[in-house]
Amino acid sequence: MTSTTSPLDAEALYQQLLQQIRPHAVAQDKLAIIGIYSGGAWIAERLVADLALKNKPGLIDVSFYRDDYAAKGLHAEVKPTHIPFDVDGAQIILVDDVLYTGRTTRAAINELFDYGRPARIMLAALVDRGGRELPIAADFVAHVASFEPAVSVNLHRAVDGKLSISIDHA
Repeated sequence: MTSTTSPLDAEALYQQLLQQIRPHAVAQDKLAIIGIYSGGAWIAERLVADLALKNKPGLIDVSFYRDDYAAKGLHAEVKPTHIPFDVDGAQIILVDDVLYTGRTTRAAINELFDYGRPARIMLAALVDRGGRELPIAADFVAHVASFEPAVSVNLHRAVDGKLSISIDHA
């Protein structure tokens, strides 16, 4: 697998996403943000801080909720789901770094309903790479691009918290 430096500026994309979400944060007193591990969790943590939301970010690991769990088994880096607010009646923005087939989003929604019934769930993604297998679309997205199925688009976070994107070719 070869990795190339991405022409996508993750920090600039994050700022675009933040600007799209900001009006919704001002208008909603029950707004909460949940990030999907790992890249979505990094973005969610920054959004909560930058929007000065009262609720800490929720963090969700969908490993046990994936429809391919039996085939793939348990991922080596399973992290605990942590939702520090009442999901019932909340306006939730579910955050993922890269939206692809929609299966991760479906798994996250399934897990989220184990914690309660939100009033609304909106989806935010830094990059929408197309290739959907389920009828799922982001409400907020910073960049839309098409990549071949063998290409992997990955978000990385440096020690200082700065985000970057790599594009890996198989």
